[in-house]
Amino acid sequence: MECILFRHGIAMDREEWKGPDSQRPLTAKGAAKTRQAAAGLVRQGITPTHVVSSPYVRARETAKLLRDAFGVREEIQVCDELLPDSPPDKLLVLLSSLPQDACVICVGHEPHLGEAAGLILFGEPVPGLSLKKAGACSFHFDSAPKAGRGALQWWLIPSQLRGLRKD
Repeated sequence: MECILFRHGIAMDREEWKGPDSQRPLTAKGAAKTRQAAAGLVRQGITPTHVVSSPYVRARETAKLLRDAFGVREEIQVCDELLPDSPPDKLLVLLSSLPQDACVICVGHEPHLGEAAGLILFGEPVPGLSLKKAGACSFHFDSAPKAGRGALQWWLIPSQLRGLRKD
């Protein structure tokens, strides 16, 4: 299994947003930069089979941009396992429910994604791992997704993703 953790794009500032945090949308700039990051991944030949997303609006909007860029046929699976305060081990349970040959993009938030990355790599969350908005990292599992069993393939900041060119 291939698992790509992708942090949502730039959203409206909390101070400017009048509604609940879960409803904060992407900005126009955030959507544009997310599209560019997705295009970089498309140029690398990544072929996701599944897109899963936090229920927050900014994550769902990011997931839709990714799904459209890659032409994924499956509907976006919205799941609480990608909420900002969700225990990272719940994400491994979700991944285990998918086919072992899947390539899954998981769209979520910090600090959850950094904690999940630590769990995937080292068997427990570790300090210092975090993704910038519209940044991503990729892990490979040789067998069922389990803590400490993922192999890091790459970890890229948004400008690196946007700059990816075809080989």
